[in-house]
Amino acid sequence: MAKLDIRTKSCLVTGAAGGIGGATAHVLGRERARLVLTDLDQGALDARADALRAAGADVLMARAVDLTDPDAVRRFAAEVHAAHGSMDVLLNIAGISIWGTIDRLTEDHWRRLVDVNLMGPVHVLSSFLPAMIAAGRGGHVVNVASAAAIFGLPWHAAYSASKFGLRGISEVLRFDLRRHRIGVSLVCPGAVATPLVDGLEVAGVDRSAPSIRTIEQQFLRHAITPDEAAEAIVAGLRSRRYWVYTSRDVRLGHYAQRWFPWGYSAVMRLLNRRLTRAAALAGVR
Repeated sequence: MAKLDIRTKSCLVTGAAGGIGGATAHVLGRERARLVLTDLDQGALDARADALRAAGADVLMARAVDLTDPDAVRRFAAEVHAAHGSMDVLLNIAGISIWGTIDRLTEDHWRRLVDVNLMGPVHVLSSFLPAMIAAGRGGHVVNVASAAAIFGLPWHAAYSASKFGLRGISEVLRFDLRRHRIGVSLVCPGAVATPLVDGLEVAGVDRSAPSIRTIEQQFLRHAITPDEAAEAIVAGLRSRRYWVYTSRDVRLGHYAQRWFPWGYSAVMRLLNRRLTRAAALAGVR
């Protein structure tokens, strides 16, 4: 597919009130895209929309929607289509993160992750893609997964289940949608310093414990900013790349996983030992 000219394209951005979603909305606005924004917090979303408009962005709509509610997403889509027509680009960025070992994760943890990280994008795709297809203008879908959609990171079983699911959907849609001239990008960020880190829930672990705080600080030292992630996402969208990495470590790790599996396995075992040791020092057995 030819490169995508973002100018004047109608772009739906989920998770747009902050973090990677908010930063991506700013980059798209700078590129003169027309923005439809959604998140859970209407107040934070209004503040983001005001900042974008002050910077010269064309914000068509900013509406709080619970993406886990399919009826709410369908109503939102109907409102958007009635006022502004079909979208050209869908960016599924909203998400949550919960870590934990399999013996400490509850069914509620699993359900929340699947509802937000997997079914949220499914509801968006189901509600917005048919109109994109019917419009016949082509377009693009961006699904933000995670490095946990590639690697067997420790304590990520439930989170990875939701993100691997989104990866699977993306892998199918990249071929299913090609005949409609709709491209697909799968974004796999590594460490990004977003509010998600501060609100991270680790099942059964006291995050204030010194050993856990040390792990978090090491994570943040390797983290990129939401602005850097956003630039990588929009660059991938513009060039219509399927695999979009926001940092070199994930790109190299994915290469190593495929071509040097012994090295990949050694690194995953090392990471697992480090987290297990940190948990033991925090009093978790």
